[in-house]
Amino acid sequence: MLYTLLRQSPGFTSQGCVQCWHSWRLGIRRPVKCLRKVLYLTALSHRHFVFTRAPSFADRLAIVDSFGHHTYGQLYSISLSLSRDILRALDCSSGDIAQQRVCFLCPNDASYVVAQWAAWMSGGIGVPLCKSHPAPELEYTLRDCESSLVIVEETFAERVTSIADRLGVKWLVLQSGSLSQEPSPGSTHLHPQLTTTGFPADWKDRGALILYTSGTTGRPKGVLTTHQTLRHQVTSLVELWAWSKDDVILHVLPLHHLHGVLNKLLCPLWVGATCVMLPDFNAQKVWEQLLRTDTSRTPRVNVFMAVPTIYAKLIQFYQKHFTQCHVKDFIHAVCKDKIRLMVSGSAALPQPMLEMWRKLTGHTLLERYGMTEVGMALSNPLHGSRVPGSVGNPLPGVEVRIALEASSRYQPSCTVITESNSDQTRVTPGMEGREGELQVRGASVFQKYWNQAEETKESFTHDGWFKTGDTAVYKNGRYWILGRTSVDIIKSGGYKISALYVERHLLAHPHIADVAVIGVPDVTWGQKVTAVVTVQEGVSLSLGELKGWAREQMAPYSIPSELILVDEIPRNPMGKVNKKDLLKHFFPQPGK
Repeated sequence: MLYTLLRQSPGFTSQGCVQCWHSWRLGIRRPVKCLRKVLYLTALSHRHFVFTRAPSFADRLAIVDSFGHHTYGQLYSISLSLSRDILRALDCSSGDIAQQRVCFLCPNDASYVVAQWAAWMSGGIGVPLCKSHPAPELEYTLRDCESSLVIVEETFAERVTSIADRLGVKWLVLQSGSLSQEPSPGSTHLHPQLTTTGFPADWKDRGALILYTSGTTGRPKGVLTTHQTLRHQVTSLVELWAWSKDDVILHVLPLHHLHGVLNKLLCPLWVGATCVMLPDFNAQKVWEQLLRTDTSRTPRVNVFMAVPTIYAKLIQFYQKHFTQCHVKDFIHAVCKDKIRLMVSGSAALPQPMLEMWRKLTGHTLLERYGMTEVGMALSNPLHGSRVPGSVGNPLPGVEVRIALEASSRYQPSCTVITESNSDQTRVTPGMEGREGELQVRGASVFQKYWNQAEETKESFTHDGWFKTGDTAVYKNGRYWILGRTSVDIIKSGGYKISALYVERHLLAHPHIADVAVIGVPDVTWGQKVTAVVTVQEGVSLSLGELKGWAREQMAPYSIPSELILVDEIPRNPMGKVNKKDLLKHFFPQPGK
């Protein structure tokens, strides 16, 4: 952990500081300058909240949004003021609201950061709400987390305050436009010691966030993450993906989900980097930002992360609007030379999409695996080969294993196929390539499901591993996700078929624009492979044509036996398909 901070410190040089780090560990005396750096970093490591690091970067640019430019010092000062409003609203004179839940609904701009930091400064647990959720879903979250207060940006005030009033929940309205106003003189020049005064001291086991699961396999559950867990999730990614204060990330993802909150916001804010935030995803605006050459006011973007659905829409825009050869060459050159990292996550990335993006930009998208309960667990390397479809190996401080459940409930032990950390992997002899459930252990794992003790207990093995519910395999030195065990593993005619495997192949068909594969109950086969497909504009596709093409591409038992054509496949804001809902819609069960 200290080495991770060392890399972020002023004057870092790789060779010299690595030597200092190892010498310091071994007790070897180094020059005074280096020892001072070690002491500086030791003190820095005790700044456990993300916001307590802000004064160290006070004059640096933190957020660029539709309202303007915001420094770390400005955001800190405004957050501190909002924290006082929270304390007054909840009639708290002690300066600590003692883990009460503070929900906030804000657009993709600086108001989100202010609301989140203010909730933490007050000693509360932050609960971000989804701006695209209808009223019943918002009410469900407010009820389930037992919210004491809602901070709502003025754009959403009318929708949320009526729900809050009905539930007896207090609310505060935040104006995004006011955040761009210049602060009082000197307020951006904050001394680091101010960050520890008046804030809760018992930070480690205190709740930081409740993020709700996507609900693709059941009712959304509130995942409670502590500050210590959140800190580990952030710093492990900072180390693995080499985040620095010079990075500029383009943010277009929703801010109620782990991908948008952790990977794209907390990581850059941890190191003093800049986050350029668009209100919503817009393919033209994203391309403009990625290709922007004017850096007079805002540094150019060099990091981009998105879900496969967004990459698909960016590719479609490219193919429609960027037709001239010299424009294509320019795009390839700029993306290749100016952007250091592009990442895909939250849903399976089809290989044809990865190959197309590589052709257009020169970037092989970095695929990784994570979930709300564990943060990021697996990742392809920043430097080194990235194999399409694989999610790489464990992050620093994370342990993963593939295991088979015991055949009897009276036998608590399980069969471990593979077990890994970031340094090594142990494979049980004779079991390499076997499929099983992916399980995770380590400091990045969440504390509990909010108010669901039994659900929490059942989600862990007897020896403390979190059961992800995903089927995985370890082969060729890497982990591969085959899909959700409950909906993506289709058992047909004695075969176990990965729906994700079938989808990746079908997306290579020239007429298929989008696809979701589901297992439909069948008396003869157990389940039959069914493809729900959207075709390209102006073309048609029959089951016979699909089967004829698939025989040359796929294993015979994995070829769909049924084809359903639709105009659009419904996906949530993170690009995921609720396959249980899809199954119910097309194949309703009698009496259900």
